[in-house]
Amino acid sequence: MKLLDEILSYNEQFVENKHYEHYETGKFPHKRLVILSCMDTRLVELLPRSMNVRNGDIKIIKTAGALVSHQFGSIMRSILIAVYELGAAEVCVVGHYDCGMSSLKAEDTLKKMRERGISQEKLEILKYSGIDFEQFLQGFDCVEDSVKHSVETIRNHPLLPKDVSVHGLVIDPKTGKLNMMVNGYQV
Repeated sequence: MKLLDEILSYNEQFVENKHYEHYETGKFPHKRLVILSCMDTRLVELLPRSMNVRNGDIKIIKTAGALVSHQFGSIMRSILIAVYELGAAEVCVVGHYDCGMSSLKAEDTLKKMRERGISQEKLEILKYSGIDFEQFLQGFDCVEDSVKHSVETIRNHPLLPKDVSVHGLVIDPKTGKLNMMVNGYQV
């Protein structure tokens, strides 16, 4: 059985048995918080549990490395929508130790793209069209600095209200221990 078939088969039973009732909530976050977190699989359940948040409490945005790489990209748009349309009053950027983005090198990823059939010609066309692969595919050296950078990018966004606190944390994916990098109340 293929993965999608497994998912749809399970979902049919999930709906039929009304398991969704356990997760019913509204669209507005009870704790008025939006979290930007890494997409790492270890954080799917660990992060909410370590922060004492449940379904309906928060809005969560996941991206590689919990990075805000463009001030007017989809991550920042999602944060602004959470604030203006969904009532979020605080933002929390949560990076994690042992993050794959900490060792990501653009050239390694480009090599893997070529190995999977992306032609050098296609890469050259994109490069000449203005895509800076070093910036687009580059990771970071230090998760603490990366979290602080994302916090600053969000906090200094020209469309973010000044009364929105922006915090920065780093979680240990083994224990769930949170270390504060930026306390948004004290800035």
